[in-house]
Amino acid sequence: MREDMKDTATVKIFLVEGSPTSIRTAELSNWTGKAVAGPRSKIEDIVKRDEANNPGVYFLTGINPETGRDRVYIGEAEIIKTRIKNHMSKDFWKTLVFFVSKDENLTKAHIKYLEGKLIETAKSVGRFELENAQSSGSHLPESDAADMDVFLFRMKQLLPILGQEFLKPIVKQEGTKKTDLLFCEIKNIKATGRQTDNGLVVLKGSEAVLKERPSTQKYQYAANLRKTLLDDSIVEKRDDRLVFVSDYEFSSPSAAAAVIHGGQANGLTSWKDSKGISLKQKEEKDIQQVDAEGPPIVGPRS
Repeated sequence: MREDMKDTATVKIFLVEGSPTSIRTAELSNWTGKAVAGPRSKIEDIVKRDEANNPGVYFLTGINPETGRDRVYIGEAEIIKTRIKNHMSKDFWKTLVFFVSKDENLTKAHIKYLEGKLIETAKSVGRFELENAQSSGSHLPESDAADMDVFLFRMKQLLPILGQEFLKPIVKQEGTKKTDLLFCEIKNIKATGRQTDNGLVVLKGSEAVLKERPSTQKYQYAANLRKTLLDDSIVEKRDDRLVFVSDYEFSSPSAAAAVIHGGQANGLTSWKDSKGISLKQKEEKDIQQVDAEGPPIVGPRS
């Protein structure tokens, strides 16, 4: 196999009810694993499936209503459907994804090993809050651990395709071109960031105002998120401002700007490049350029 082909894979997605947002199954070529995903509203049909009678690992994802942040529960079970039924009292989750083995060779030790690795990875990535941050894990013989590491790698490939990105690493600042950097300023406060596929990353060392605007009493999203960032030691108080002590990815430029401004803010106008051009202006310019170029010309092959 070519070195540059080692991570390639053919994905087979089956829409059980014909809808991309309802129950789906997902498989990769030459892999014994299988994923089942679906919304909470379809939980009765999901747990009736044969796959739900097997051992595996599962993920419950949704929004923490108190902080507005994405939240995930990572668990393992010898019988998936039995464990999922025990989680119906948790109201934060809206989506279920679970993985099993088609050859039924996953043991209790295997799934506990996977659970431990998954929780460890999710904690280090830091995209989502973890409903359960503790795992007993499991020690495996070297050959079994190697097999499960491959299983884990394939799961990481499939999860984003199923709309779950809590294991996807946030791209670090290294290699970022200066021309890609964006800046958000208010008074003597300055933050630096860059756009990502999922929103906008505010970089370590960026600043935010210490005092919140009165509008946060009515629109509490910014205040709740700022409190969460303080509690999680992502930002800290320094003199008359808040300072980011690590990179943090927000779901949108506006969410990032609201935290920095201490209240509601329009991220498209608040974030600007080194030349003072706002995101809004950059996007309008890009669209105008596409319109000016017109559709690609397709001619006969020579």
